[in-house]
Amino acid sequence: MTLPTAPPTASTREEIELLIQVLPPPLQAAIRQSEDLEHLVEIVIDLGRSPEVRTFNGRTVFEDIEVQERDIEDIVARIGLFGDDNRAGIARTLHRISAIRNRSGRIIGLTLRAGRAVYGTAEIVRDVIESGKSVLLVGRPGVGKTTMLRETARLLAEHKRVVIVDTSNEIAGDGDIPHAAIGRARRMQVPTPSQQHEVMIEAVENHNPEVIVIDEIGRELEAQAARTIAERGVQLIGTAHGNTLENLTMNPTLSDLVGGIESVTLSDEEARRRGTQKSVLERRAPPTFDVAIEIQDWQRLALHHDVGRAMDALLRERPLAPEIRYVGEDEQVHIEPGTPLAPAMRATPSPPRRTQPRADGHPGAIQAIEIEDDLATEPVVATRGLRPRRVFAYGVSQSRLRRSARALGIPAQIVDELADAEALITLKSYYRKRPVVISDAEERRIPIFVLRSNTYAQIEGALADLFEVPALEDPQENALRETREAINAILSGARTAIELPPRDAEVRRRQHDLARSANLLSLSRGKEPHRRVRIFRADV
Repeated sequence: MTLPTAPPTASTREEIELLIQVLPPPLQAAIRQSEDLEHLVEIVIDLGRSPEVRTFNGRTVFEDIEVQERDIEDIVARIGLFGDDNRAGIARTLHRISAIRNRSGRIIGLTLRAGRAVYGTAEIVRDVIESGKSVLLVGRPGVGKTTMLRETARLLAEHKRVVIVDTSNEIAGDGDIPHAAIGRARRMQVPTPSQQHEVMIEAVENHNPEVIVIDEIGRELEAQAARTIAERGVQLIGTAHGNTLENLTMNPTLSDLVGGIESVTLSDEEARRRGTQKSVLERRAPPTFDVAIEIQDWQRLALHHDVGRAMDALLRERPLAPEIRYVGEDEQVHIEPGTPLAPAMRATPSPPRRTQPRADGHPGAIQAIEIEDDLATEPVVATRGLRPRRVFAYGVSQSRLRRSARALGIPAQIVDELADAEALITLKSYYRKRPVVISDAEERRIPIFVLRSNTYAQIEGALADLFEVPALEDPQENALRETREAINAILSGARTAIELPPRDAEVRRRQHDLARSANLLSLSRGKEPHRRVRIFRADV
């Protein structure tokens, strides 16, 4: 773990000493002998076990000391009452003491977490928090969310009216007088965690803030209160547990912070254009927070400057890479601009390939290239130097197209508009019907790749041909993957029967084995070399 950039100060040492003083005398003496005390993270005390001290550099277990019941009682007596959230503190400090209780409510364990004000931690995103946009800090426990939130409140309070809703007194410390680390910001304490959302609304209605600072948004009512505050024009700075933006998307309680998710049904044409099923997930509303910051460690952050755009891309399985900011060895802030994960979104168009006329003599048409099943079997070559190409998928699964591109290691970028495409990939069934999209592609002289089926093998073959690289797998492995896809489609109820492409006897035998292991029926049809396997359910 990277240490905080700010060195420990005299006040920090004094506050750590206050935390040590609540411990039993034998444990105090043992801890004071530690050479790494200034980097203390927390002290763990459990009944009947040896106490443990954790620092940024490791941990120390005092094997010669066993925690007794009276030791825990003495610590609790020095600390004071615990709230409904089983947390307590030490007045005028940032320390947090959390209790573990047994089934009868008696305290049998304590976690004494050392709180410290690390000044300068918010400088790396100062331009973002001073922009007036609402900012959500995301990160795993202990990564520094509250530390950055406290410093953010101090910076904004220099020129704005800032109110902190301090649920567990972790931002401004225990007691009625807030810690000096929050500067000129005001602090509202919360009687019980269940009332946090009410205090959030009260802060806006009674105290005329320009900025509301909230720590640990974790309940649905708090998420709703945050949306209400944002819609009243107040800047929000908050934190939530989760490693990435995607974690919030999958969390039903907190998904509203980033816009929420709902299932919508697309029209047939839109589903074909997107290459997805008709039922897809879409963002339900504008996100509560404009900017999301993923705290990866003390000196490295990932920024999503537009949460709505990032969410839309994530739900379409085309995530955007965030902007990366970190403090280098030179102690300077370095910024890596965010780009879509698909390489080189803004590639320069190149002349279309395969521009010879079709057999019907149409002067502006492009030859349709049908992908055969017998793909090349050479190992994939290094593709780092390949020029990215923009692909428009019509009726072809975009998620499979992206996975196939990653498997081949090629820089294929899927576009939403035909006008931006350098190649079009579609299915034979759509190509035969000659929809408007196909006609437009021919008029624009865009190469068209026609697939027999919407399988990984066919898609990889098209991409391999487009980029002129060998396909990833041999024909037998592709055939078995097609078989597994067919079995999954039948088991999920999407299909009742599927007929696979013609294969040789050995591959057909393995296809029958796969069907049998899934409790499905299968039979071979046709004559060589066109003999093929049909898989179906027993009730068909």
